[in-house]
Amino acid sequence: MPTVYLNGQFLPLEAARVPVMDRGFLFGDGVYEVIPVYDRRPFRQEDHLARLRASLDGIRLGDPHSAAEWTALIERIVADAPWDDLGVYLQVTRGPGPRDHAFPRDIRPTVFLMPLELPAPPPALIEHGVAAITAEDTRWSRCDIKATSLLANVLLRQLSVDAGCAETLLIRDGQLMEGSASSVFLVRDGVLLAPPKTPLILPGITYDVVLELAAAAHMPTAIRALSAAELRDADEVWITSSTKEILAVTRLDGKPVGNGEPGPIYRRMIALYQTYKHTVMRGKAAP
Repeated sequence: MPTVYLNGQFLPLEAARVPVMDRGFLFGDGVYEVIPVYDRRPFRQEDHLARLRASLDGIRLGDPHSAAEWTALIERIVADAPWDDLGVYLQVTRGPGPRDHAFPRDIRPTVFLMPLELPAPPPALIEHGVAAITAEDTRWSRCDIKATSLLANVLLRQLSVDAGCAETLLIRDGQLMEGSASSVFLVRDGVLLAPPKTPLILPGITYDVVLELAAAAHMPTAIRALSAAELRDADEVWITSSTKEILAVTRLDGKPVGNGEPGPIYRRMIALYQTYKHTVMRGKAAP
C-alpha cells in the first residue's frame, strides 16, 4: 500500500482522511501538480514547484512550504514508493471551513502528496501515434491555474474516450488552445509551431522542454496563435504532457494527419527528448 503525506503525517493511502467541509471537496478550491520521477529522480522539479506557486498565487493562497520543505516531502514519497518510475501528485486546498463562497479567515490549507505509477508510453504509440478529436473549449478563462476543479476538462476528455481516441484538442473562437490534459504542437512546412502561453492555456513543463530542445537543435520554430484550419491542415500534430511525454497525433476527427504516420520532425524530437531525459536521470547538466 503506497505511503502518502497528509497535513504533517506519512500514512498508508487507505488511512488518509479529509474533512467533508474541506473547500477542495466542496468547491474544488485548490490546486495540484504532478512531478514525473524517472529512476527515482524527479524530472524538472524546480519548474513544477514554480508552476505550483504560480497556481497558488492565482487563487490567492499562500504556499504552505518552502522549496526545501517540498523537496524533503517529495524525497520521502519517492523513497517509499514501490516503483522506480512514478509521478508525485501534490495537492493544496484552502482547507476546511464554513460553506461560504468567500474565503474563510484563519484556516489551515490541506496539503496532500501521493505516488502514482507512471508507466512509459507504450512503444506502439510512440511508433504509430494516436487518434484525437476536436471540440469547442468550454473551460473558464484562467486555464493557466492548475486547479483541482477540472469538471470541464473531465467532460472534454470523456468525449475522446467515447470516440476511442487518446485526447480532445480544444478550439476557442477559431483558435487552437491545447488538449484536455496536454499541450499541442503543429508542424507545417518544416516549422515547429506552438500556441503562446496565455491565461487560456496551462503552461506545460514538457512544452518548455520541447521548445528548449528545438532551440538547441536549431529547429525552425514559431510561437504564435494557431487557427483551427492550420490544425486540420498540419503536416504533423503532437501532444505533450508529463505523463504522455510526446506523442504524435496521426488521426484527427477520423482523418489522417499528414500521411497517417508520425512525421520526421516528431521522430527527431522524440530522439532528442529521450536523450535529454536519460541525461537528467544520470544527474548530468541539461543541454
